[in-house]
Amino acid sequence: MSGSIASTINQQTASSTTAASSQNALTSLSSNFQDFLSLLMTQLQNQDPSSPMDTNQFTTELVQFSSVEQQITTNSSLTQLIQLTQSGEILNSASLVGHQVEVTSNSIPLQNSSGTVKFTTATAEPVTINIANANGTVIRSQTMQSAAGANSWTWDGTGDNGISYPDGAYSIAVTTASGGTSTPVPFTVVGTATGVVNSGSTLDVSLGGLKVGFSNIDSVVK
Repeated sequence: MSGSIASTINQQTASSTTAASSQNALTSLSSNFQDFLSLLMTQLQNQDPSSPMDTNQFTTELVQFSSVEQQITTNSSLTQLIQLTQSGEILNSASLVGHQVEVTSNSIPLQNSSGTVKFTTATAEPVTINIANANGTVIRSQTMQSAAGANSWTWDGTGDNGISYPDGAYSIAVTTASGGTSTPVPFTVVGTATGVVNSGSTLDVSLGGLKVGFSNIDSVVK
């Protein structure tokens, strides 16, 4: 019976630590431990004198409670450490605000009617750049002759229909046509960092209407 008591209480404790904070888990553990002691005392008072309960089992269950308490305390300390680390990262990355950065993204940030994309081709060849709106409709398609090596192209926010589009984030694709087959070209986009946001477990940098993970930053342009 003692084993089933410990099993039931440990299951309740595991459920509490999953659903609540570390403090609530410690409170729950303390309450469960008091319940365990009360039940244990009741068992001792009503045990069969000719067949006493195994004291080693009591010791094992007490050790289990202690281990769970230590684990909860460790998790709480790790959570605090992560929060402090993220706060430090935010302070450090705040220095990016106002600087131009080059990032890996499938969207181009249009800021002050300007957005720049950079790409590299092994040889001089025709390259097509397509920019689409939030609905996936291509609003600007530009074909240019690339040079062998590094290339860049700047969009002024004007669509093929002559309309000037507002600042924001627009989908972009860079491709080459070889043998009638369209091949994607890896690229990066350039924008001015306007803010840093802590999005749960990740740190994001805002480039106007575009938000990218801090790990997607390839370089600081200036």
